[in-house]
Amino acid sequence: MSAGLPEERLEAVLERFAVVENALGETTDGEALAKLGRERAELEPVVEAIQALRATDAELADLGKLIEDAAADPEMRALAEAEQAEARARRDAAVDALQIELLPKDAADARGVILEVRAGTGGDEAALFAGDLFRMYQRYADSQGWRVEVLTASEGTAGGFKEIVAKIDGLRVFGRMKFESGVHRVQRVPATESSGRIHTSAATVAVLPEAEEVDVALDESELRFDVFRASGAGGQHVNKTESAVRVTHLPTGLAVAVQDERSQHRNRARALELLRTKLFDIERERVHGARADARRGQIGSGDRSERIRTYNFPQGRVTDHRIGLTLHKLDAVMEGEALGEIIDALAAEQRARLLATENEAA
Repeated sequence: MSAGLPEERLEAVLERFAVVENALGETTDGEALAKLGRERAELEPVVEAIQALRATDAELADLGKLIEDAAADPEMRALAEAEQAEARARRDAAVDALQIELLPKDAADARGVILEVRAGTGGDEAALFAGDLFRMYQRYADSQGWRVEVLTASEGTAGGFKEIVAKIDGLRVFGRMKFESGVHRVQRVPATESSGRIHTSAATVAVLPEAEEVDVALDESELRFDVFRASGAGGQHVNKTESAVRVTHLPTGLAVAVQDERSQHRNRARALELLRTKLFDIERERVHGARADARRGQIGSGDRSERIRTYNFPQGRVTDHRIGLTLHKLDAVMEGEALGEIIDALAAEQRARLLATENEAA
């Protein structure tokens, strides 16, 4: 096996994959099945890369035997020599692909996310832009086969959202969406601007890996629940029923409120889910902050106050400032169609940085 790809490590991956596959066939517990399913999804591309490399090694071995066989037909040996060069090139590519799959991964990559989009500077225009961003993520999620569920929303006075929080479930959602955290800036002429002057406004996006009950244990004695009447759109019902729920985590002072459902019980469950995710995120940030080396392979600082992207409507372009990527297809990005191109480029850049870090440490 090539340097940097120890056989023992590859065998361990294959053995673990077999254990997970077997467990999936025997387990009936829903929570255990979900965890095993996520682990299988993480291991499968690594296993496929190992199998591709081994198939190429086997092909090279067969070609080598034919070339060394003095009794073989000269024409067949010449053909084998030509195929050997091609197989070596495929093997090099297979090694590179496997090295990328073996890079350290964020354990949360396979999870769903809590997506928060908040209007920043810019008043009504910022709220409209926040709404545009959320719809962009909805469309992208639809294209990936993910499910989006709004947890709570506060509409802007002229449309859009002052704030909207949603849950996105699916395969490797955080692994794709985590690059979206930060400040998104828009430059365009608002519909209410009669002079045609370009305005600049912003919205902040936070993408948090969804927490499970096993990640964060909530002690009921450390929680305070308040119920209140929901505000915003909703007709007379909103004004008559105290169905909205705010839960405060007393040790940290962290509070979250959910008012989207008419059921107080349902809003309470959603509020606890959101609180658990925020506490999980705080702990992740604390751990990552303590690992200086881990930051070397990340795109940007991870600070949600960092300006990461500009959407320039007059010029029809989107620029991601972290990697200097500009796409002149703003409409396709806002429709969610071309957002994947930006995410792919960010993921590739992160892999390249991680690979460079691994090679330095080798």
